[in-house]
Amino acid sequence: MKIIGLTGRSGCGKSTVAKYYRELGYPVADADQIARQVLEPGSPCIALLVDAFGTEILDEQGAIKRRVLADKAFSQPNGSQKLVEITHAEIIKRLLQLAEQAEQQGCYWFFVDGALIVGAPFQAYCDAILLVTAPLQASIQRICMRDGISEESAKLRLAAQCSEEQLRAACLAEIRNDSTVQVLLQRAEEALNLLKGGME
Repeated sequence: MKIIGLTGRSGCGKSTVAKYYRELGYPVADADQIARQVLEPGSPCIALLVDAFGTEILDEQGAIKRRVLADKAFSQPNGSQKLVEITHAEIIKRLLQLAEQAEQQGCYWFFVDGALIVGAPFQAYCDAILLVTAPLQASIQRICMRDGISEESAKLRLAAQCSEEQLRAACLAEIRNDSTVQVLLQRAEEALNLLKGGME
């Protein structure tokens, strides 16, 4: 079975492509959703994170205070690396379990929809990566509408992410989202055909 990463910067339209692949019948795991799940009570990550960053990261119910965790991780030397090591080990474990289930059901292609694939530990598990891109202004507008934040905040969020150049260098194909949804899905289909032609 082939594991294909589907990535892109915030507001690029990646979710639209992921939804389209699901509608075509391909299994698509949402890595960002799993990243949220590994911080929920009951996750084996919780105890490891408390060891690394202290009990202040928990609220009264034992749930992670995400902002406190982020502040602590980014203010310590090697803190963000520690956070990635702890959470990504569990994220990878869960993604590989989903891939295994898909393979047992006879699936040949397994897609992982995630903003953090290139440069993150999961990249090593991908047989290929597809990249969704959009013009900067269009991405900013989408982020503002989706998350109800200012244009300035949207720009800061994009500035903190991998550049398109870095992402392109790691990807097999780029799916440009600079026209209509119809055109985007057509390009998503072309990327699928490229995958199938080159990897089956």
